[in-house]
Amino acid sequence: MSTIQVEIVSAEAEIWSGEGTMVFAPGVSGELGIAPKHTPLITTLKPGDVRVEQENGEQQFFFISGGLLEIQPHLVTVLSDTVIRGDDLDEAAAQEAMKKVEEKLKSTAMDDQDYTSMKAELAAYVAQVRAIEKLKKMRS
Repeated sequence: MSTIQVEIVSAEAEIWSGEGTMVFAPGVSGELGIAPKHTPLITTLKPGDVRVEQENGEQQFFFISGGLLEIQPHLVTVLSDTVIRGDDLDEAAAQEAMKKVEEKLKSTAMDDQDYTSMKAELAAYVAQVRAIEKLKKMRS
């Protein structure tokens, strides 16, 4: 079976590097499926989950806060400010953070820039909770 090298990198460090038979990522226009020898592409990613299917049938699962995706025929690179491994996702913490942002949006007067920033933060927490739910379904 053919594989593609996958590099998942956050602002702080390389999070994961390995071979995959298929990579799924949340593109701004919809989910992307990347197979070995994919046509080169650079695109923006929205908050969501990145999955790497491996030759042995295992899947690597990550939450990203958005970022960039670069595809070359033999290499996929995911660049994101924040990357959290699936096993490190904390549903209770994500839901609590989401509630705090929602409350702040309701109770605080803010200018357009702050409002936009808070809405983006809320969208990232919503995406994180959805990623956790998706991971739970995959494991059950």
